[in-house]
Amino acid sequence: MESPSLIPVSSELPPVSSAGPSRLGWLDGLRGLAALAVVFDHSSYTFLPELRQELVPHFNAGRYGILVFFLVSGYVIPRSLERRGCVRSFWIGRVFRVYPLCAVVVGVLLALHAVGAAELRDVGSHSAGAVALAHLTLLQELLGTPSVLLVLWTLSYEMAFYLLVVALFTTRLHRRSPWAAIALALLAAGSVGAGVALPASALSGVLGTGPVIAVTAVIMAAAVCCASGRSAPLRTFGGVLGGLSALTLVALNGTIPLWEGLVILAVMFLGTTVHRAEHGQGTWRFAAGTAVVVTVCAVGSAYGYGDGDHFTRSGWITAFLLAVLTFGAGLAVRGRSLPRVVTGLGTISFSVYLVHPVLLTVIDSTVGRRRQDDLVLEAAFVTVLLPLCLLTYRYIEAPCQAWGRRLARQLQLS
Repeated sequence: MESPSLIPVSSELPPVSSAGPSRLGWLDGLRGLAALAVVFDHSSYTFLPELRQELVPHFNAGRYGILVFFLVSGYVIPRSLERRGCVRSFWIGRVFRVYPLCAVVVGVLLALHAVGAAELRDVGSHSAGAVALAHLTLLQELLGTPSVLLVLWTLSYEMAFYLLVVALFTTRLHRRSPWAAIALALLAAGSVGAGVALPASALSGVLGTGPVIAVTAVIMAAAVCCASGRSAPLRTFGGVLGGLSALTLVALNGTIPLWEGLVILAVMFLGTTVHRAEHGQGTWRFAAGTAVVVTVCAVGSAYGYGDGDHFTRSGWITAFLLAVLTFGAGLAVRGRSLPRVVTGLGTISFSVYLVHPVLLTVIDSTVGRRRQDDLVLEAAFVTVLLPLCLLTYRYIEAPCQAWGRRLARQLQLS
């Protein structure tokens, strides 16, 4: 999901990034907090059912953590692309950053399912090939195919954001990306105001899930290859093709309401707006105005949407406001050193995000969920989870990121 920088790993939690606390430490702190919020939200089903029932109507901890992650991604991803100045290197970095751990986690989940220790999410009548191809694009949640692992749905919106960032970069409009946050937020509010409520996976419902997956896979491959080419017109074509495809899928084929999909993209571009202001590519006044527009549109959209199945507007609005305030607080302390344990947790946050639902699935499938709150079991779960995630970071994430950087350097020199 998000993109923590590679940090040397010892037997303890990783230290602060080599770029210095003023540059990246605050982002690691936000990632760590976001990861814990998501873990708490999901583990509360198993260990804290009474607390969850009382809390969710007023505060959605899962959405809070996810929105903080999206804000951090919005800040980091354009910076990563523009620092490299090469779309091909960017995509190589993304592949080696995201896919290895996803593949291992899904593989472990499938193995546990085979021996009866874990249950898979129901993917309906879709064939195994279609599900696998959809997940290979990481757009499965926008292709009418539920994610095999619950948390993978957010990676589909991350991938859509990657495609949009590349589109703006190849068309040389990336400096104007803050306007994308405003436009997307206004579209979200407008869709609610106009009463636009598409059914889940509307495009797949009309054309069929299989054809949508197949066409998207071809378009994705063409977009990434063309945008990574040496010819400027070809790069522009690939970027625009990918960006338009991403917008189409988010608008017409999401499993969450249209307004929320657009708000998610607006939130990520809000993170980009902050990055622009901090690096002198925009003013802080404009960034503040953008934040106000996105916040007003997001809150207004949630309020207009109302309560529904698995959605409580009060809980969502509180989560959104706290996420924006948390990001602002992190920005305010970006020049200060943070405790090593905080930045270390941020470094392994992607592992925490992907591994914890597997452990919970095993517990739910074997021991079962508690009927009453049990704080001791909740603490024990986190105590087991974090060392395991440190291992997955050290032996899967870190080496793969290093391989990706070496490959990118070799291709740039060739």
